[in-house]
Order: sequence, then structure tokens, then C-alpha cells
Amino acid sequence: QVHLVESGGGLVQAGGSLRLSCAASESPFSINDMEWYRQAPGKQRELVATVTSAGNTNYADFVKGRFTISRDNAKNTVYLQMNSLEPEDTAVYYCHVWYSKNGWQYDSWGQGTRVTVSS
Repeated sequence: QVHLVESGGGLVQAGGSLRLSCAASESPFSINDMEWYRQAPGKQRELVATVTSAGNTNYADFVKGRFTISRDNAKNTVYLQMNSLEPEDTAVYYCHVWYSKNGWQYDSWGQGTRVTVSS
């Protein structure tokens, strides 16, 4: 199983920036898509951004132009650069990865890192 360790959350004022990181443990598995989700208090978890193993990216409309997802395959790490943060971005952010071995696909979640944006 791939173990994920997230970091980079914290408290920031509106308009500020944060960079989240998620490092996957070394494993014999092939890591495919890497994603960031978030869950605000009282709301369902929602997909924020995805980056494929080839580096293609996709974003939720509510973060387009403000957030950038990237990955370093050599380090098995995915990043989320968050700029122009708004109070509505306050949530726990979760890293999620898909990986495969012997033709089977699995997924794994990080423990979450809290982001609080003050107005």
C-alpha cells in the first residue's frame, strides 16, 4: 500500500498563498493520477485538481487561475500551489493517488492538512 504524508497547511490571510505537498512512500507500485480534494466544514469532499503521470492537469472551476497542481515523479510527490486564497477555500485538503500493480488499480488517501483563510 502507498502511504501518503501531507504538509504545508496553515493559517493565511485572504489574498495570500500556500503550497501543499504530498509525498508518497516508496513502493513497487506504479503511481498514476495524483489528486487534491478538499472538505469544508459541513460540506462534502470535492475534487480540486488532478495531475496525470504524463503531467496533464485538470482543475475544478472554483480554483482555475488561482491554484496549480504539479508533481515530481522522481520524488513521488504532488504539490498544490494556492494563490489568491479566499475565505471560501478554508477546508481540510486531502491528497489522493491512484496506483497499480500487476494490472490491478488501487487508491490511497492522505491524512489531510488544514487550510484556514481569514478575511
